[in-house]
Amino acid sequence: MPTTFFLSTIKFTDIIDIIAVWYIVYKVLAFFKNTRAFQLLKGIAVILVIAQLAEICHLMTINFILKNALQLGLIAVVILFQPELRTALTRMGRKSFPFFNTDIRSEQNQVNIAASEIKNACIALTEKRHGALIAIEKSIRLDDIIKIGTVINSEITAELLGNIFFPNTPLHDGAVIISGNKIKYAACFLPLSQNESLAQELGTRHRAGLGLSESSDALVVIVSEETGKISIAYEGTLTRNLSESTLESVLVKALSNEHTSVSKKKTRRTKNEIKA
Repeated sequence: MPTTFFLSTIKFTDIIDIIAVWYIVYKVLAFFKNTRAFQLLKGIAVILVIAQLAEICHLMTINFILKNALQLGLIAVVILFQPELRTALTRMGRKSFPFFNTDIRSEQNQVNIAASEIKNACIALTEKRHGALIAIEKSIRLDDIIKIGTVINSEITAELLGNIFFPNTPLHDGAVIISGNKIKYAACFLPLSQNESLAQELGTRHRAGLGLSESSDALVVIVSEETGKISIAYEGTLTRNLSESTLESVLVKALSNEHTSVSKKKTRRTKNEIKA
């Protein structure tokens, strides 16, 4: 009978309240675990248990001392552990909540920024006549390519790409692999295309970019060291002499993992060049 009465008095909001408190306590303990604040939290928990036992046993003096000490202890926590609390609040502020649409820098904005950085890097490299090979990984993973490369795992910036492809630096000889809007690897060697119809003026960099596009769905941006022209290899087709606007548009689609294409006129001309 008492059990039935107890269950009948529990409301749905009470269950939500219990779950919310449990989740908050769990998150607090998980955050402070393995930090110096965790030891203090354990001490506070011990004081709480002793204070409760003192109250049950009617030890009023001990109970009074412990409860007042606990109030001072909570103030001490705020003062002594400001860095930890600041870090926790900062992490909470960085969390995105898609349901409420509070993420200011959306995924599409990140794609646009990354595409702009790659484009700016390519333009700067063409002006300096520095060659470059940038592969954007899509649905087909490039595990065989990246295992011989150098891990970078950095945000995409024009300055970093420019430094990587600066002549005679340790990472300039090879390709950069971009995945998930990050520069994942550098100094990767790509498979060369076996297409015998390629124009003879195309060097190893173009053949490597085209070779990767033949064996995967990656989009490869090639900056020619000899001519300073920008080309794109995709689905076994090489499109040459891209303008800045076309390059950025293609990069946005590639980074968004959409089907990448250029104008039919340019594609036909490129195929004719390959067949010639």
